[in-house]
Amino acid sequence: MKEVTVKIPDKRFGFFVELIKQLGLEVTEQPDIPEEHKAIVRERMKKSAQNPDRLLDWDKVKDDFRLD
Repeated sequence: MKEVTVKIPDKRFGFFVELIKQLGLEVTEQPDIPEEHKAIVRERMKKSAQNPDRLLDWDKVKDDFRLD
């Protein structure tokens, strides 16, 4: 099976999805995450698994965040 990535203008996306469904094709919406970002997350997960004490409790730190 072949896989195709298509960039569709926002205003045409709904039409495109309906067209694909009518043709009996599969529609999968996946974010395009660069490999570099995946590698960063994997490294952070590895470090956290090796040293769980480095993690902060969300309930204790969430109030420190400000959205300006």
